[in-house]
Amino acid sequence: MSFTNPPDAAIADLLKQARVIAVVGLSDNPGKASYGVAEYMQRRGYTIVPITPKPGSILGEQTYPDLASVPFPIDIVDIFRKPEAVLPHVEEAIAVGAKAVWLQLGIRNDEASQQAADAGLVAVQDRCIKIEHYRFGGPS
Repeated sequence: MSFTNPPDAAIADLLKQARVIAVVGLSDNPGKASYGVAEYMQRRGYTIVPITPKPGSILGEQTYPDLASVPFPIDIVDIFRKPEAVLPHVEEAIAVGAKAVWLQLGIRNDEASQQAADAGLVAVQDRCIKIEHYRFGGPS
């Protein structure tokens, strides 16, 4: 099975409508891609929700150990994990009612992406949310 990303128009609409992005695997290290991407999206007006086992805060936002612990709705679950570690996060995104799952550039998991799409979520894989946001003119 080979999952196909939604058309560009659907991705642009998602980025325009979304307000809350949970970032699974967000690092507190400014040199890491997850930090740079989250910081960019935060500066564009999105609420960033760090999902990491490390308690505290990242980018001034409280961290949560998992999606189920987040006490408010999540629009996009942006995943910075190895492909083989993605499925449990996608299943959790479905369970909490997220609107979309986004696997960052270089991360592909056709099974997990298809499962998300079958559950009614927008699923994007192997693309950088920061690059796509910029490419579509920075909708926010």
